[in-house]
Amino acid sequence: MRLRRKAADQVVEDAVDETTGVDATDRVAEADEVGDTAAGDSTAGPFDADDLPDDGVARLDLGSLLVVPSEGRELRVQVDEQSGAVRAVLLASDEGALELRAFAAPRNGDLWSEIRPQIAADAARRGGTATEREGRFGTELVCEVRMTRADGATGTQTSRVIGINGPRWLLRATLLGDPARDPDTAGAWEAAIAQVAVRRGAHAMPVGEQLPLSLPEGATPRAVPAS
Repeated sequence: MRLRRKAADQVVEDAVDETTGVDATDRVAEADEVGDTAAGDSTAGPFDADDLPDDGVARLDLGSLLVVPSEGRELRVQVDEQSGAVRAVLLASDEGALELRAFAAPRNGDLWSEIRPQIAADAARRGGTATEREGRFGTELVCEVRMTRADGATGTQTSRVIGINGPRWLLRATLLGDPARDPDTAGAWEAAIAQVAVRRGAHAMPVGEQLPLSLPEGATPRAVPAS
């Protein structure tokens, strides 16, 4: 699968969903004490990288996220052009996209419940709406926000924001396009989320800070021109 680089200010459907931001706090999480997408049981994940099952699934190592490439979806990385830092991992196809990020979380707690109101408030600030629904991974948000495309046309962007609490991490998965507009047909996209593994690391980090992503060794991503 070709790995493509995506400028941080370019977006799927001409707008990456900025309603999924997380406000980091000054709390610090304590440190720990010391393929084939059809393979394995995808219903048990997402996984902690330290507890990956022996499922025979080949995952691409992107630092804090281990992602299973899937046929028919292009794997991209969203890169901050000023710092060069990888901000997000995207699986994209003609029908939609899945954006993946992971954040530091407290050992005990429900960070997803804490940040959902922030996401909803940001959608409202932008003149949109955020509605809770129950999905495969628990409570998620369906956000609808008015946007202006690069060609000047306006429309409504729909996104499904899914949060999954793990051991000292939160995986945030944002579905865009058809998987967001029609959740009943998004089973394959949800299966991709279930196969993700998160590598938290043992070092202390502020709660809500994004876990670092990196390109795989030897990767030569191709820049995606702005539309």
